[in-house]
Amino acid sequence: MNDLLAQHVLLLLVLIPVVVTTALFFIPADRHSVHRWLSVSGAGLTGLLAIWLFFNYDQVTRGFQFMVEHEWVPSLGIQFKLGVDGVSVAMVMLTSIVYVAGALVSMGVKKRVKDFYILLSALVAGVFGVFVSLDLFFFYFFYELAVVPMYLLIGYWGSTNREYATMKLTLYLTAGAFVALLGLLLVYFSGITETPTFDLTKILAAVDAGGGLDFAQQKFLFPLLLIGFATIAPMWPLHTWSPGGHAAAPSAASMMHAGVLMKLGSYAIIRIALPILPEGAVYWLPWVAVLCSFNIIYGGYVALNQKDMKFVIGYSSSSHMGYVLLGVASMTVLGMDGAVFLMFAHGVMTALAFALIGFFYDQTHTRMLDDLGGLLHQVPFIGILFVMMAMASLGLPGFANFASELMVIVGSWERYPIATILAVFGLVIGATYLLRTVRAAFQGPMDPRWENLQDAKGPLQRAPFLLLVGVLMLFGIYPLPLVELISTGIEPVVETLLAAEASMGG
Repeated sequence: MNDLLAQHVLLLLVLIPVVVTTALFFIPADRHSVHRWLSVSGAGLTGLLAIWLFFNYDQVTRGFQFMVEHEWVPSLGIQFKLGVDGVSVAMVMLTSIVYVAGALVSMGVKKRVKDFYILLSALVAGVFGVFVSLDLFFFYFFYELAVVPMYLLIGYWGSTNREYATMKLTLYLTAGAFVALLGLLLVYFSGITETPTFDLTKILAAVDAGGGLDFAQQKFLFPLLLIGFATIAPMWPLHTWSPGGHAAAPSAASMMHAGVLMKLGSYAIIRIALPILPEGAVYWLPWVAVLCSFNIIYGGYVALNQKDMKFVIGYSSSSHMGYVLLGVASMTVLGMDGAVFLMFAHGVMTALAFALIGFFYDQTHTRMLDDLGGLLHQVPFIGILFVMMAMASLGLPGFANFASELMVIVGSWERYPIATILAVFGLVIGATYLLRTVRAAFQGPMDPRWENLQDAKGPLQRAPFLLLVGVLMLFGIYPLPLVELISTGIEPVVETLLAAEASMGG
C-alpha cells in the first residue's frame, strides 16, 4: 500500500481538487451543504497526502522523488512529469494547510456557493501543479490555471473596489506571465540540451554537465525570468496590484492569494531561474537585494499609514516578501533556507490574518480602524488569535516567522550588510503598525454598534483559526524538521550558484 501511494501521491494531489471541481459541476446548485462538505473533504485529503509526503520524503537520498512521467507531445519535448524535492514538499504542505482552512472559512459563503467552490478548487489544482511539475510547459500551464480563478473570485465575491482590483491584478499578472513565458521559450530554444525539451530535469542535468549557456546569454535571459516571476512575488516596483487584490478578495481568496499565490513567483525563481542561469543570477542578484530593500521599507511605511485592516496586512505582505527575496539573493544555505521557511510561515500567518478579518467583517461590514475599537471585549476568541497573529507577524519568538526571519537576516549579513540593516529596521516598522492595528481594533472603548457581534463558537467555526495558529507555533517552537527538509532542496542550488560565482572570478 505504501509503495502504491508513493507511485501516485503527486498525481493524487493534483487530481483531488480537479475531481472536486468536476464533481461540483454535476451537483445541483441548491445543494449548498454538499458543495461545502465535498470541498472540505477534498481539502482534508490533500492535507493527509501532504503530511505523508513530509514524513516519507527521503532526506538522505535527496533530489526529486515520487516521480510521475508520461509522454505528452514527444516531438516538442513535452512530458507530464511530476516530482518533489524538499522545497516542493514544504510548499505542498503550505498549500494544503491554507486549502483546508480556506474551505472551512468559506462555509459561511451564501452567494453562488457552487461556483465559489468550483473556482477555489480549480485554483488549488493549479497551485499544486506548479509545486510538483518538472516540465516547464506544464509548470506554466498550472501557473496560469492558478491565477485565472482569482480574477473571478475577486470580481464576483469581492468587496470594495473589486472591479478596479481585478483589472489591475489581471493586467500586472498577465504582463508578468508573458515576460516569463518569453524567458522560458528562449531557454527551450537556447540549445542547452541536444534537442529542445521542456523537461526541467534534463535541462538541469545538462547545466550540471557543463552545457549551460554562456554568460552573455544568461545575463540577458535571467531578468526575463526574474521580472516575469517576481511580478507575482511581488517585488518592488511591481507590487502595486497585490494590496488592492488582498483588500477586495473574499476571505478564502485572500487567504490563497497572500498565503500561496504570492509564493509562486519566489518558488519559480528558486526552481527555474537560479539553477538554469546561475551566472546570470550571480550578476543580477545584488540588484534584487536593492529592490527588496524597497519592498521592506516602502511596504512597511505604507502599511503604517493605512486605515483599512486588509490594506495593512496587504502592504505588510509586500514588505515581508522583501525578506524572502533578500534570502534568495543571499546565495547562502542559511539565507535561502530562511527564505523558503519564511514563505511557509508568512503563508500561514497571512491566511490566519485574512480569515480573522473576514470573520468580523462579515458582521460589521467595515474594516476601517476608525470604525472599530474594543472588539476584544465582544469577540475574545477572535481577538486573542488576532493578537497572536500580530505577534507572529512582527517576529515574536515562539512563532515560525521569528525563526525564518532570523535565518534570512543572519544569512544575508555577510553579502549585503546595508540591506540587512534596512531589513532589521523594517522589523521595527512592522512592530509599530501591527501594535497600532491591535490597539485601534481590539482595545479601548467599544462602539455600541458592535454589541451584537458574535464570536467564533463551536469546533467547526474555530477549527480553521486553531489549525493555522497551531502550525505557526509548532514550527516556531521546533523548526528543525522543516528546515532540514527545505535544506535538502536548497543546498544543490547554492552549490550551483557558488560554482558559477567562482568561475566568474567572484
